[in-house]
Amino acid sequence: VSISEDTRQFLEQTYYDCLCSKCLQQIDHLVKYKQQHPFPVQKEMLMEGLHYTIENGLFVFTELYHIQRGYCCRNGCRNCAYGFQKNIEDNVLK
Repeated sequence: VSISEDTRQFLEQTYYDCLCSKCLQQIDHLVKYKQQHPFPVQKEMLMEGLHYTIENGLFVFTELYHIQRGYCCRNGCRNCAYGFQKNIEDNVLK
């Protein structure tokens, strides 16, 4: 799988131990999208389905939103684009 340099740099900030080719392609696509579209800094800029979904009345941010934000908050978000899982104690930055 061929990925961009930006995707490689993004992956250095994540907690993934192993990535299959399908996941690498998806992350590469999201990183490229991030480069072309700015982070939505105002609530009105968020687009349902692209940046978030609503589940049980709560906002659930997408992987794209997390990638556009540019960092992991380490809260174990459902769609964490950084591979962080709160219940796994061995998450360490590489």
